[in-house]
Amino acid sequence: MQTNLLDAFKHTADGQEAESILRACVHCGFCTATCPTYQLLGNELDSPRGRIYLIKEMLEGAAVTEKTMLHLDRCLTCRSCETTCPSGVQYGRLVDIGRAYAEEKTERSIGQRIQRGLLRRVLPRTAVFNSLLAVGRLMRPMLPGGVARSIPVAQKATARPTARHARTMLVLEGCVQPGLAPNTNAAAARVLDRLGISLVSAEKAGCCGAVSYHLNAHEDGLDYMRRNIDAWYPLVEQGAEAIVMTASGCGAMVKEYGHLLRNDPAYAANAERVSGLTRDLSEILAAEKDGLLNLLTPGQRGKVAFHAPCTLQHGQRIVGVIEQLLTRAGYELTAVPDKHLCCGSAGTYSILQKELSQQLLHNKLDALQSGKPAQIASANIGCQTHLQSGTDMPVRHWIELLDDALASAAR
Repeated sequence: MQTNLLDAFKHTADGQEAESILRACVHCGFCTATCPTYQLLGNELDSPRGRIYLIKEMLEGAAVTEKTMLHLDRCLTCRSCETTCPSGVQYGRLVDIGRAYAEEKTERSIGQRIQRGLLRRVLPRTAVFNSLLAVGRLMRPMLPGGVARSIPVAQKATARPTARHARTMLVLEGCVQPGLAPNTNAAAARVLDRLGISLVSAEKAGCCGAVSYHLNAHEDGLDYMRRNIDAWYPLVEQGAEAIVMTASGCGAMVKEYGHLLRNDPAYAANAERVSGLTRDLSEILAAEKDGLLNLLTPGQRGKVAFHAPCTLQHGQRIVGVIEQLLTRAGYELTAVPDKHLCCGSAGTYSILQKELSQQLLHNKLDALQSGKPAQIASANIGCQTHLQSGTDMPVRHWIELLDDALASAAR
């Protein structure tokens, strides 16, 4: 694709990256076949190719309009198009750059500004989010059905083992996961403890930065990243083997710290090292599979439908690993049609684009439940909560299922 970007933007770091990505696109249209919003709406401007044209025109000087923002906002950033693209177009990076540029050149309605501001100030702050969640749970019996279903019932937190092994790994507690699903990291700690690995958290680490960054508040997001690097680095220097992510959305973001902070002289080197040490939990257990298999005993543990989050299969390109681990643990994995498609959670998308999100949710639940599983498993807190809001079938993090299997084998 030929480009003629504005001189004022062309010579910036984002401009140079955007130009490189734009020029990689060959207009083939393969991306339209796997784009969830294009499949729902049938509008070229709601496909990756169409949005690439919008971004190109905008960066070449075209006016940023409400229509521009509408089509960019409708993108899930699921990155399914990246998996499909034969030219390796880094669409996810381009849409982040394009959205941030558009945000600077236009003004949203006051309602949108308030909504987005609240999301940035509530979701990344665990104490604030947990307080509001507690209020929502108290009011749940009095709320309309649809609203009530969106507020998850409280989990009874289970115990974590104390740190006792020479091998140590860090875990990101996250921002909303401690309140919504406290047993996820507890189960991960128990599984790794059985393998001789202690899972510890850094007290001052928090939100990975994805919420703010994907709401176009890039500097705010980068500050969260810097805070995590500062919290983790002393423990990395003390010998922590890896930084473990139990939420694939966080994992996809932390693995990009090195790239996103590459021009920050104070953080570039440490950010690159942190990204290099970051592993999805499934990658850790796949590397420890021999020890894991020794702990498991044969058994039939029921039918499970696994939902692979977009941040796992498209963002991190981890495909089939969790399914193999669950199968080895004795679970029967059911077939899931169109498993490459997004469930509609996509960070804050389920709040900001509710109608489209609900359509994607219903389609995904139809696919997941088509094989008549006893429960659904996922690998990301956003997907897990979103899916549970639409079904009475249990939706759990896959590590909880593996923890159950190991506990059963130990009895």
